[in-house]
Amino acid sequence: MSNEQHQTIDTVNETGQLNKLGFWIFLTAEVALFGTLFATFLVLQKSGSYGGFETPELFELPLVMIMTFLLLVSSYTCGIAVYYMRKQNVKLMMIWMIITLLLGAGFVGFELFEFTHYVHEGVTAQLGSFWSGFFILLGTHGLHVTVGIFWISGILIQILRRGLTEYNAPKVFIGSLYWHFLDVVWIFIFTLVYLVGMVSGS
Repeated sequence: MSNEQHQTIDTVNETGQLNKLGFWIFLTAEVALFGTLFATFLVLQKSGSYGGFETPELFELPLVMIMTFLLLVSSYTCGIAVYYMRKQNVKLMMIWMIITLLLGAGFVGFELFEFTHYVHEGVTAQLGSFWSGFFILLGTHGLHVTVGIFWISGILIQILRRGLTEYNAPKVFIGSLYWHFLDVVWIFIFTLVYLVGMVSGS
């Protein structure tokens, strides 16, 4: 079977392939960023100041589960969108990618609600070193999800105006890589921040 039979609309353009390579390099910088934030958080989780607020009492598992559900399902719908992009079915690709973005927006909304709830309870980033690490780690992730929503929305608008081409299709794939990366980061946050916090506490 020839290589051409394996090619899809996002793989036929050489510039698009170079952009994908460049994005993988960018992701290594993102891994280093979140690795540093996780390392700092874990140190503060062990020896930082909690300001008198116990994490098992403050963390709410149902809220965290909803946020996890929204983000993990969005990763699945994003994969479906890429599948239809490669089938060059623009309508279904758009529908599934918009669902992905709505799920992501829902996640950001619940995260803002969570932060507001904590502030209302008296827990802020200035309360203690642990909470500084908590808000910086989760805030950085939430900011990345927000950027991803605007970024992928821009790609969809470009496709609506110019159609799906071999030049913008790689952008859809790169956007999906970014989205899946953020989901993986959240799995670590869910495990190391919330599950460990609910079990061990301060």
